[in-house]
Amino acid sequence: MMSRISTGTGDEGMTSLGTLSRLSKDSERVDAYGEIDELNSLIGAAISVGLEPEINDQLKRIQGELFHLGTVLAYPDIEDRKDPLPRIKKQHIDQLEGSIDEMSEIVGPLRKFILPGGSSGASALHVARAACRRAERAIVSLNLIEPVDVKIIIYINRLSDALFLMARFENLKKGVAETLWEPTPD
Repeated sequence: MMSRISTGTGDEGMTSLGTLSRLSKDSERVDAYGEIDELNSLIGAAISVGLEPEINDQLKRIQGELFHLGTVLAYPDIEDRKDPLPRIKKQHIDQLEGSIDEMSEIVGPLRKFILPGGSSGASALHVARAACRRAERAIVSLNLIEPVDVKIIIYINRLSDALFLMARFENLKKGVAETLWEPTPD
């Protein structure tokens, strides 16, 4: 239980992992779970604008899964724990893939690139998608230094696809046309 939010222990640029080991706040590991925290916050902001119910419900589940993912990143020696921590499992990836397939059927194929935007909900989902891609890059960078469970990398990759389709779905349901990208002639 946390009795105080501000402890002062991070004032010199160090933080504690779940294992209580100390690490620089600019380390790849802290960057990776910090990106997940930002992504989770942006998903919460997207939910707050009033998304379609089927998207809203999925995103609330995904927020919990992102906490699982962040926990694993904050506990690098998860295998040594006596009490099991929640993990990203194949079932989480399967749920995202099922959602991707369902939304793809509804919104139809993409014939041209689209610009992020549209309704306020779709715009918020596009921002979350961009943050998800940044989180993926941070996790891949961490994986170059320390092994990361491959299911985490797959999950975050599928999540960015799901967020993109959710934005398209949101625009479709709100009756907002997608803005197609047209290259500017030289």
